[in-house]
Amino acid sequence: MIAHRFISPLDHLIVGFDKALRVVGGVAAMSRPNPGALAVDSELSDAERRHAAGLMRVNHVGEVCAQALYDAQGSFASTPALRAQFEQAGREEEDHLAWCAQRLSELGSQPSVLNPLWYAGAYAMGSVAAKLGDKVSLGFVVETERQVEAHLDSHLELLPPQDAKSRAIVDQMRIDEIEHADAAQAMGAAEMPLPVKLAMRAMAKVMTTAAYRV
Repeated sequence: MIAHRFISPLDHLIVGFDKALRVVGGVAAMSRPNPGALAVDSELSDAERRHAAGLMRVNHVGEVCAQALYDAQGSFASTPALRAQFEQAGREEEDHLAWCAQRLSELGSQPSVLNPLWYAGAYAMGSVAAKLGDKVSLGFVVETERQVEAHLDSHLELLPPQDAKSRAIVDQMRIDEIEHADAAQAMGAAEMPLPVKLAMRAMAKVMTTAAYRV
C-alpha cells in the first residue's frame, strides 16, 4: 500500500514561491520543441529586430501572467478535474514562456524588468476569480484566452514578414490559447459581464504598452 504524503499549507506556499521565483527569473522548461527551431532565420534590420523583440517581450509577459493565473486558479479549484485542467494548461503555457524567452535571446533582447509586478498582479486576479467559484474562474479563463487570441492575431500582422521564427512561435501559441478557451467553455464557464471584459482589456493595454518598451 502506497502512503500519500500530507501536503501542508506551508508546503504549498513554499512550492508556489519557488515557482514564482523561477518564472520571474526566466527559468522555464519546454516539454515540446520550439516551433521556430526549424524556421529559416532571415536577416532583420536593426529597427525590425527591435520591433520583433518588443512584440516577443509582450508575449513573454503574457506567459508570465498565464503562469500566475493558472497557478492561482488551480490552487483554489474545488474539484480534481478542474485542478488537472489548470495544471495541463499551465504546462503548455510554460512551453510558450520558454519559447518566447529563447526567441528574445536570439533577437539580442531580454524579458521585461517588470515581470515580478506582472506576476503578482496576475496571481491576485486569478485568486479572486477562483474564490468567486469554478464557473466564474472558468469564465475568466475563456475571456482571457479570447483576448490573448486577438492579441496574437495582431502580432502575426505586426511582426516583420521575414521573421519566420517569431511567427512560428506566435502561431502555435495562438492554437494552444484557442484550445484552452474551448476546454474552459466546455467545463461550464460563466459569461463575464461587459464591465469586467472592458476592465480586462484596459489592464491588458497598460501591460502590453509598458512591456513593449521595458
